[in-house]
Amino acid sequence: MREIKIDTEYITLGKFLKYVNAVDSGAVAKLVILDGQVIVNDEVEVRRGKKLRDGDVVSFDGIKYIVKNEN
Repeated sequence: MREIKIDTEYITLGKFLKYVNAVDSGAVAKLVILDGQVIVNDEVEVRRGKKLRDGDVVSFDGIKYIVKNEN
């Protein structure tokens, strides 16, 4: 599992996928999210505006990420 540090209270799912270089653009993020390819905390997530906070686990393309807040 890859630990991803953020310095804000939250990051949206679409921005998160771009931040970790899992997708090339926001348009691609939207497509993979709407297609049900992204799992957040063991549930399929179809909202790209989903707020990810400290401790949330995101799974995409066989890779798991855990969000850690640096503050």
